[in-house]
Amino acid sequence: MLLGLHHVTAFAGDAQRNLDFYTLFLGLRLIKRTVNFDDPATYHFYFGDKRGAPGTLLTFFPWPTAPAGRPGAGQIVCATLAVPASELPRWTDRARAAKITCSEPAVRFGEPCIALCDPAGLAVELIGTEIREPRLHSVTVRESKPERTSAFLTDVLGFSFAREEGERTRWRLNEAVVDIVPTQDPEHAKLSAGTVHHVAFRVSDDAAQLEWREKLIAAGVRVTRVIDRRYFHSIYFREPGGVLFEIATDGPGFFIDEAEPGAALQLPPWLEPMRDSIERRLPPVNF
Repeated sequence: MLLGLHHVTAFAGDAQRNLDFYTLFLGLRLIKRTVNFDDPATYHFYFGDKRGAPGTLLTFFPWPTAPAGRPGAGQIVCATLAVPASELPRWTDRARAAKITCSEPAVRFGEPCIALCDPAGLAVELIGTEIREPRLHSVTVRESKPERTSAFLTDVLGFSFAREEGERTRWRLNEAVVDIVPTQDPEHAKLSAGTVHHVAFRVSDDAAQLEWREKLIAAGVRVTRVIDRRYFHSIYFREPGGVLFEIATDGPGFFIDEAEPGAALQLPPWLEPMRDSIERRLPPVNF
């Protein structure tokens, strides 16, 4: 069974502005600074809680010269973080003082929320709950045929219908929450700066992940081999609307290569021989 959300990965623009927004403004910890293993000329930043716990992680590929993405169908339109409800007014005041685009407070499914805009234009929602420490709350996907995605969530992944509010439907499995909103836009989204690349769901270990891979294949889903992401292992597949899903293991975790996560640029063993070349190509950033 999927345990909850593991992380959300998005495309950023300028690396320094991305780093400053998520650490200095949102107050997340830079858990890991490494590179996109599939494109080593690009940083990969991981932000989360102090322990780098799965379920608290937002990760980014900064592309300084990338154009803005195009909204459309088959897209994760925002990541939502849960924060203590008593602190939501403070977040609104801080955003306005920092001249960060912030929506008026609203209520969704009985919980107060605001939407912020990060430096690349990505929507990041804060929703007030009873939790004490911020963590991932949910993702919202926009679909031209939401019934297909709903059926996939329930029939294949084991989610259950939770609630409906207007055109928005909520689906839940343990600590994983996915909201679906419909769109009449016939065009698929174009992913680039300010858009989400994928959402990852948690499993405890490699054995549970392999069980999921076999289950997905049996359901006719095209799924990747297991890919070593150094700090967890991953498999990827797409739901019927085109959104990229990942199932990631909880371990090995972010402390396997440094005692103080985020202190230095970390490369996996297979990229270490190219460190000098990689570091020359990465833009300078103040941490």
